[in-house]
This record gives sequence, structure tokens and C-alpha cells, in this order.
Amino acid sequence: MPTALALSPHLDDAAFSCGGLLASLAQADWRVVMATLFTGSVAEPRGFALACQLDKGLGPEIDYMALRRDEDVRAAAALGIAPPVHLPFREAPHRGYGSAPELFADTRADDCVAADLAPAIAGLIAAEGPDLLLAPQAIGGHVDHVQAVRALRGLAPAQPILWWRDFPYTVREAAPKEPLADLFADLAEPAMRLAPDAQARKRAACAAYASQIGFQFGGVAGLDARLAREQGTERFRRSGRLGPAIPGLDAG
Repeated sequence: MPTALALSPHLDDAAFSCGGLLASLAQADWRVVMATLFTGSVAEPRGFALACQLDKGLGPEIDYMALRRDEDVRAAAALGIAPPVHLPFREAPHRGYGSAPELFADTRADDCVAADLAPAIAGLIAAEGPDLLLAPQAIGGHVDHVQAVRALRGLAPAQPILWWRDFPYTVREAAPKEPLADLFADLAEPAMRLAPDAQARKRAACAAYASQIGFQFGGVAGLDARLAREQGTERFRRSGRLGPAIPGLDAG
């Protein structure tokens, strides 16, 4: 049985950006593992980190990341994939980034998390033995996405990688920020045409992240509208040669 390993910066990125492909792989008898890098709980969050929680209607007594990890478990079940893996790294607001604009600016000089991510990702790859990796392109420019790409590229893994387009940043602006575009410019551009069941599973998985739907989409209706704009297609950049066939994927 072939294995796919999706490396998601946050608890929702993989489902939002390539949930249809993940569901399709599972339907085609792949073992699919969704691993999220930045899921560590922080006791007594303060400042901007606390504001990121309060603006979603969650009081300071709530373990925000525990709640989100539970959502991720439900999303994986909706996709029909293996239970998710959660790494304990802290999100950017807990690493010194003090405002929303800073999350989408250059990475801080003192933010060395990529150096810590790399061995953790290498350990995941060794443990899971994937035939295929999936990871973000960092479209939108979120610093956590950028650091995830840097860590993975620094490892130069032997496996082929499908680099997903980071939804919903891809549909928020006509020309979203792409700080790492040069890294992907010369790569093939495969597209995944989703069957109706895969589209339904992706939608259910996205909706499982209930704490994020209002913030990201303005509600469930907004989620549905954004997904409709994707027209049942997920797009990627590809590095390396794909091994086992993936039904519905135009290899580019």
C-alpha cells in the first residue's frame, strides 16, 4: 500500500488546500497521513497570541490548540484518512510575531524554527516511509508556511513532492503574495480533478475546523462560495517523478 504524507503548517492548511487529493488517495487505497507542524499548546497566552484566540470568541481559559487538534481529528475522519499527527512547535504569535501584518512580512532574524523543524520532519519521513510528500508553496506569505518550506527543502528528500497552492490565500486577492515563487517557477503544474465524493469529503473536512470558518470565510456560506470558485480542482507544483499512479491527477 503506498503512503502519502502531507506536511501542514497549521491545523487546517492541508485539508483546505489539498483535502480533495487526500480523500482521493485514501479512496484509491493509499495510506494517507496528515501531519501538522505548529500545534503546541501554550499556557496563559498573552498579547497578540491571546488576541488571536479572543477574536474567535474563545476565552483565555480555553486551550485553543487542544480545541484545534480535536477539530483536526474530525477533519481527518471526514477525509477518510489515518488519524492525524501533531508536532509540538509553537505558532508564530508565540515566537515573537506581534501583529497580523508581521505574520505576512519577512521572517524575524531571531526566528530559527526552520532549523528545529527539519530534524522533526526528517523523523516523520523516516517513520512513515512515504511514497509521496505534500507541502505548501507559502502563497500568501505566512511566516509559518515559509519556514515549513525552508525546512523541507533543506532536507532535499528523495520522495516526489506535490507543493499545494495555499487556500484560501489563493482566492483572497487577484495577485496574492508569493515570497517563494522563484523556488517553484520552473516546476511542472499538475492539477487534480476531484470526483463529487472527494469534493464532499473536502467540504466536510474544512467545515470541521469550526473555530476557523468565521475568521477565514465569514461563515459556512462563505466557505462554500470559496470552494465553488475552485471548480472542483486542486493545483500543485511538482518536484521529482511521481511513482504510483494517482487517479484524476494530470501530472503536468
